[in-house]
Amino acid sequence: MSNESGDALTYAEVGATAGTLPRGYHHFTLKRRIGSGRALFERAGVAILAYRMQKGTGIFHGATTPSAEVGTRLTVRLGVGPLAITAPCRVVYLLEESDRRGFAYGTLPGHPEIGEELFAVEYDAADDGVYGVVTAFSRPGAWYTRLGGPVVRSIQRYIAGRYIAALPTSP
Repeated sequence: MSNESGDALTYAEVGATAGTLPRGYHHFTLKRRIGSGRALFERAGVAILAYRMQKGTGIFHGATTPSAEVGTRLTVRLGVGPLAITAPCRVVYLLEESDRRGFAYGTLPGHPEIGEELFAVEYDAADDGVYGVVTAFSRPGAWYTRLGGPVVRSIQRYIAGRYIAALPTSP
């Protein structure tokens, strides 16, 4: 797959965060309750599409559209100071269901990982609960992420928690 700038995604399993995660990758899902009510679900859905999860963690670098759209190219900045790298991604699908909203992006060349990540909010009518969700599959895409192994996965879990904490919550 290519976008307008000709960058191909670095993996073949495009869209797999919407269903069964592919073999050969590290799998990760974090789901946390952020509050309750349909109004919160709607606010959180809009916030996710406006990159609030990425902006709230301080890693958002830029995007080609003001809100997530299929084909949007966005970059996140990982690391600190001179050791930080800019990691390019592309939005591969939007999640626009009655009780689930969000988007997934896939990695482009230059990203230290290979894979896809879903950023979503879910509404559960059974308990009126609203849940932030981050699901990903990835494997190292650079020598330093291979070398980092379990430390890289711990950082991924930490950042996922910060993504969810960046969402609006019940008043």
